[in-house]
Amino acid sequence: MRALFALAALLLLTGAREPILVPEISQHEVEVRHGFTGAELLLFGAILDPEGARAGSDYDIVVVLKGPVQSIMVREKRRMAGVWLNAASTGFRSAPLFYAVASSRPIRRIVDDKTAAIYELGLPWLQLSPIGAIEPGEQARFAAGLVDLNRRGGLYQEHENGVKISEQVLYQARISLPSSVPTGTYTAETFAIRDGRVITSAISRVEVRKLGFEGAITRFADRESFLYGMLAVTVSVLMGWIAGRLFALV
Repeated sequence: MRALFALAALLLLTGAREPILVPEISQHEVEVRHGFTGAELLLFGAILDPEGARAGSDYDIVVVLKGPVQSIMVREKRRMAGVWLNAASTGFRSAPLFYAVASSRPIRRIVDDKTAAIYELGLPWLQLSPIGAIEPGEQARFAAGLVDLNRRGGLYQEHENGVKISEQVLYQARISLPSSVPTGTYTAETFAIRDGRVITSAISRVEVRKLGFEGAITRFADRESFLYGMLAVTVSVLMGWIAGRLFALV
């Protein structure tokens, strides 16, 4: 906390005119090892207005932690003749693998829908760009299905009133990472909002990476995808042959 106040004081002395937002994260690296059960990140910081006054009573704080973005295919399953089969499908080219938002008040009480959509402040305003042409109703249905699936898996989260502001200057929010958290580079963006407008924002980064045997396998699969595929097929065939021989001896 002393470092936050020192940095804020330095910015004040330089004559900054915009509100001062000084964010920090409890850990910038999350190591995923064997038996990993999840982690909790503390996102905290301070906000001061240009005159150095305590700004907590005038500002709302929204924190968005977003994981790697990649294209995702969403398939709908339908039951036909007692069997669940893949039916319609669509792809999204910019879906975050992890998304969590925490706010000092419910988002709809802080900003309007347009502002929330511009900054993606909340699950209803995630910008999931579809791959190819799809009618708006179908796009909304598949997007809702993707959000619901990830929400139930703990990969998409919303924490209304999840940001606590103390002494009208310090804020903090806690966000849990599940054991299934994807690896990669995460961005933690903090927004200071007043009268429905984003006044300032700041970004920090978190690296989630696998270590140990799992990490070595992941890195090998990324660097040598062809060899990894051949090895996986070979191991599968070998295990099938061994299982067949064992059953033949019984």
